Amino acid sequence: MEHTHKIPSRSLWLGLLVVASVILLVDSRRPKPPRCPLVCTCSKDNALCESAGLIPRSFPREITSFLFTANNLESINEDAFIGLPHLEYLFIENNQINSISAHAFRGLKTLVHLSLAYNNLETLPKDLFKGLEALTKVDLRGNQFTCDCKLKWLVEWIYSTNATVDQIYCKGPASQLDKKINDLLPQSFDCITTEFESYQSMDFNSISVEAFSFGNDQYVVFAQPFSGKCSFLEWDHVEMVFRNFDFIESTSTVVCKPLVIDNQLFIIVAQLFGGSHIYKRDTSANKFIKLQGIDILRIRKPNDVETFRIDGEFFFVIADSSKAGSTTIYKWNGNGFYWHQSLHQWYRDTDVEYMEMSSKPHLILSSSSQRPVIYQWNKGTKMFDRRTDIPEMEDVYAVKHFQVKNDLYICLTRFIGDSKVMRWDGALFRELQTMPSRGSMVFQPFAVGNWQYAILGSDYSFTQVYRWDAKKGEFVRFQELNIQAPRAFSPVSIDNRQFLLASSFKGKTQIYEHRIIDLSN
Repeated sequence: MEHTHKIPSRSLWLGLLVVASVILLVDSRRPKPPRCPLVCTCSKDNALCESAGLIPRSFPREITSFLFTANNLESINEDAFIGLPHLEYLFIENNQINSISAHAFRGLKTLVHLSLAYNNLETLPKDLFKGLEALTKVDLRGNQFTCDCKLKWLVEWIYSTNATVDQIYCKGPASQLDKKINDLLPQSFDCITTEFESYQSMDFNSISVEAFSFGNDQYVVFAQPFSGKCSFLEWDHVEMVFRNFDFIESTSTVVCKPLVIDNQLFIIVAQLFGGSHIYKRDTSANKFIKLQGIDILRIRKPNDVETFRIDGEFFFVIADSSKAGSTTIYKWNGNGFYWHQSLHQWYRDTDVEYMEMSSKPHLILSSSSQRPVIYQWNKGTKMFDRRTDIPEMEDVYAVKHFQVKNDLYICLTRFIGDSKVMRWDGALFRELQTMPSRGSMVFQPFAVGNWQYAILGSDYSFTQVYRWDAKKGEFVRFQELNIQAPRAFSPVSIDNRQFLLASSFKGKTQIYEHRIIDLSN
């Protein structure tokens, strides 16, 4: 039988040609697997790179081990090893690396061994190893680590990780030199610091400032000598600023001293002319009313007012700086304030400070004509008796006290000469520290939280903020503030925020916020 062979039709040939073309087109568009970089040598699972200045951006995805050694590499950038999902061993050794991105190793979920040994690293970015859950070995030897707060996170990580970390050492600072980083404890780092940051400026001069609480609210009062008023501010909980609340008109005001007795607010307004007065807050009328005047024969030139309480009774004392006046104590009797005791005459007192020494009430009077005098409360007579003075401390303008734990200290302000910090030893005040203070009218200690400060103002230079160093047992210079002719400072805490109020005799009154800073972040 004769067989007949059919020849494919033209249309069939055309169809086959189209299919072949599509296959070739798809194949040409399919991404080619990354090749081994020219500076590297690659096998099926490994890559070795030498004499390269940068980490190449593409490698075969199957690589599980990467050795990058003896290169000129100075930094490792973000996502430097992206696209290597199977990488288990990464050795970047004997380079010149001095900086690493915090996300340099992002995505390396299978990495078990990491070596950055023998580079120039002084620190590592926080949470560098975050996400490397499979990590079992880290080698950081041969680097120049500075063991400061920036490295605290690494100490915490070493302390908590299950990975093995080869022993590494501190190369600085001097206090940590050659210490084993692996043996350091996170709590050995003191990384919390503070600063006073300018927060609000008030467009008026002031010579004194007092913060006080009344009726569950917080207030501030400034004495304004040139405009002749006591200006009261309150805290705006919405706008988060201090705003005007009220004022008391006066003449040449030097002190506006608040005193709260049995839910009644009194303001002692000491002024240079026209006599001094006591005002009371009338809550029903929402205003201040004049309660009584203060004896102008005793109080002629007031310079300071201090309030205190002894055995449940309320007192205030006015330091008088005139030749004819006398520093005088007044006592509350339930209806008003009446003369209780005049301490001495003719000494031109500039400041009075109430404090307890050895659990007994005392007053310290500062004067332009004698050394500071210490008075002690006599329980029998209910008067203050002269006890002693502070030797070799002439020309002291003011004395303010503070406590650190159970120790009592005083800051002594001098306009000419050096201001002093002294410590009570149970019998005498002994000099602890000297601060240069030309032109100072205020050396004010105060506490904010667990921090103890002292501010030394100056009419001729920047105001110096000192912070207490518990290890040294003294103040250390901490910060400078630019305040023109400061006269008084007062801390205040509102809405879990801390502020420092600063009165300025020649410039704008300033408000600073006390900020806490974590240096390990």
